[in-house]
Amino acid sequence: MAVQPEGTPCWADAMFGDVEGAKSFYGDVLGWTFGEASSEYGNYTQAYADGKAVAAVVPPMPGQEGQSQWCLHFASADAAATAARIRENGGEVLMEPMQVGEFGTMCIAREPSGAVFGLWQGGTHEGFEATAVPGAYGWAEVFTRDPERTDAFFSAVFPYTAQQIVDDAVDFRMFKLGDNTVLGRMRMGDEFPPEIPSYVNLYFVVPDCDDAVAKATKLGGVLRFGPMDSPYGRFAALSDPQGASFSVIDITRTAGEMPRTEEVS
Repeated sequence: MAVQPEGTPCWADAMFGDVEGAKSFYGDVLGWTFGEASSEYGNYTQAYADGKAVAAVVPPMPGQEGQSQWCLHFASADAAATAARIRENGGEVLMEPMQVGEFGTMCIAREPSGAVFGLWQGGTHEGFEATAVPGAYGWAEVFTRDPERTDAFFSAVFPYTAQQIVDDAVDFRMFKLGDNTVLGRMRMGDEFPPEIPSYVNLYFVVPDCDDAVAKATKLGGVLRFGPMDSPYGRFAALSDPQGASFSVIDITRTAGEMPRTEEVS
């Protein structure tokens, strides 16, 4: 797999206080298997779907314990240059670009409304070995309370073009690289409690949404929304037992018309 174009979602990982618990939960819900923990890199442990690397879990470093959450990493050809653009456009670099052996260079940042994300400048590890198949990453959306700043930020940091869904009931934008739609942006409304900050929500593909929800809730996960049918698939939003939010989607089960969109200049 070639290195992804700048701004492509290319990797996902999460920090868990109870890594074994996370492995057990996601193993059952998403069918993941796990590699050996890499002690050289803080016991970073890759997750696999059908033998392909699709994500990773890691315990927190001392002093970094806190709310578990998934972090989406965007491809960057030059993490230092991208980090500079992040700063220039009102974002914050939380962890300076750091080389991870021969695997690549990572960086953690926050966009102006508060959503945390990562950069990945691929070396021998180019990112997802599979997407849009059961157990793998399928899609992501930035949930933000300040869409104007978020939109301007992502369009300046990455070479995105944008389309807005034409619907008075929802404020939703899609970012594209060429012909590929790579990221969504949703305005957070009053249905979100004020203490929930802006965040990036990841969707993992499952063969059956309702079955995945049943497994997740039986194992201590919390159903936040859905399951719901859409033109993109049947999906549901969940929190795992350690509080990390994620969604599941069955992309084979679609319903309804695709929404009308208009180009954003």
